[in-house]
Parts: sequence; structure tokens; C-alpha cells
Amino acid sequence: MVFALEIAAALILDQIIGDPRWFPHPVRMIGWLCRRCEEFFNKIFYSRRLAGFCSVVIVLITTILTVGIVLETLATVSPYLSCTAAILLLYTTIAAKDLVVHSRKVYECLVSDDIASARYAVSLIVGRDTENLDKPGIVRACVETVAENMVDGVTAPLFFGILVSLFAPISEFGSIELAAFGAMTYKAINTMDSMFGYKNEKYCEFGWTAARLDDLVNFLPARISGGLVVLSAFVLKLNGKGAAKILLRDRLRHSSPNSAHTESAVAGALGIQLGGESYYFGVKSSKPTIGDRVRDIHESDILLTGKLMKIGSLFFVVIFLVLKGLL
Repeated sequence: MVFALEIAAALILDQIIGDPRWFPHPVRMIGWLCRRCEEFFNKIFYSRRLAGFCSVVIVLITTILTVGIVLETLATVSPYLSCTAAILLLYTTIAAKDLVVHSRKVYECLVSDDIASARYAVSLIVGRDTENLDKPGIVRACVETVAENMVDGVTAPLFFGILVSLFAPISEFGSIELAAFGAMTYKAINTMDSMFGYKNEKYCEFGWTAARLDDLVNFLPARISGGLVVLSAFVLKLNGKGAAKILLRDRLRHSSPNSAHTESAVAGALGIQLGGESYYFGVKSSKPTIGDRVRDIHESDILLTGKLMKIGSLFFVVIFLVLKGLL
């Protein structure tokens, strides 16, 4: 029960605070370390893949050691300080509020027919080029990123947090401290993938290790999350059967083995088509389409996707906390 309340505290902090730009966010610190490792290892190794591998190892070791040192130091002062710090660290790995806030900003710009501002707003949360997107393209980009980032920004860090917490009986750390270890380690992997995992000339070799590791750690969370989006569609009285159908049919129609699970479930629930053509750094990328175009995509789909993400994430947390309690 205590652990469930601590997890709830981290989730509540995310909903209240989100990710203020002034806050020295651990992920930004991990990003800084990634850049330093990239610069250093590219200078000393001819092999780009080896340089990328060494960067991954150093970032992971540094992240784990830093979390351990911080929590251990605080525990010597007071176990309550260590617990509080662990909750704060766990909170920083969750991005549910930011996904909703940023996507709603895109929605508000579109409702006001301010396409220029909508392009800028969506550029803050997607990796593709946005300067030439029309209204449907902006909505599609926003829906895809909210659906995909349900895993990266909510369910996967919580999955690894709860998973690692199971080792509390054989560890000197408590459950919530171990949850911070698990979530922060996942976030380090995910950050490296977001920075290095591009399939272009610069990062194809250097980012190979980060991309493969990210694929591995997201394998189970993505598939569980896709199923919970289907359940959420039924709860919201959307097309739950369609969500299940498209999830089963299109879940692997993506260059990533994991991204299309939540995207396909959302597409089926809303009766829209995702995927297709996008541009990255000026280069055209033709992705397989996901879902059937039962109707045209609409700006309100942004809000519905946010609701599917939030309810699905809530189901995820409840289910895994119940499972932990039964073990």
C-alpha cells in the first residue's frame, strides 16, 4: 500500500507540475552527457558503432551510479529524504501532463485557424519537419506523437520502475528507491535513442546500439499499452472493436518494432489513418499507412488521443500495482 501511494505521489506531481523549463530536469542532464560522450568517443575511435556502444555504456553507468550516490547519501541523513528524492526522480521520468498540454496547444491553434502557430507548436513535440504541414498533416503528426509517447513518456518508465522494485527484499534500497533506479535507467536509454537513433548517415552506425537497446526495453510496454488503448476505447465509447482490429492488423507497420502498437490502436479507435509521407531534415520518408480512413482526420482527434493515453496509462499503473501486490 505504501509503495502504491508513493507511485501515486509521483503521478500527482506530474499532473501538478509537469516539466517546467526552469527545473534542472535529469533528462536534460542525461542529454548533456550524451553529447559529451558522442564528441569524446568519436575522436578516439575510428569505428562509429564502437563509439556509439561506448557512449551507451558510459551514459548508463553514470546514470545508475549518480542515482545510487544521491539516494545513498540522503539515506544516511534520513530514510524519508531518500524516499522523497526517489519519488521526485520517478516523477521526472513521467510526461503525461506535458503530452496533454503541448498537444492541446496545437489543438487550440488549429481551432483558431492559426496554422503558423500550430506548426510551431507541433514542432516542439515531433521530430519531423513541420514548416510545410497542412492542417490534416499537423493533426496527424500530433496524434502520432501522443500515441507513441504514451509508451516512452508514461508506461515504460513505470513498467521498469515497478519491475525493479520487486528486488527490494534482496536490496539495501526500498521499493520506491529501486523504482527510481529502474525508471531513470529506462529514461537514459530512451534519451539516447531520441538523440542517436536516427537512420541517417550521421547516426546510422553511431546510434545502432542505442536504437537496438531502446527497441528491446520497449518491447513489452508497447504491446501492453496497445492493448490498454483498446480497453480505453471501450471505456470512452469509441470504436473499441475497430481499435482491436487495427492493432492486430497494423501493429508492425512501422520501421520501429514498437511504435505502431499504440498508434494502430488509436487509429482504429478513432477511425482515422495515420502514417504515410513525412519529411525529416528535408528528406522524404514514406511510411506504411496505419488504420483505415473511415473519416477525415479532425483537430478534435488530438483531444481524444490525449484521453486514450491518460486512461490507458491509468489502467497500466493499476494493473501492475495489483500484480506487484500479489507477488
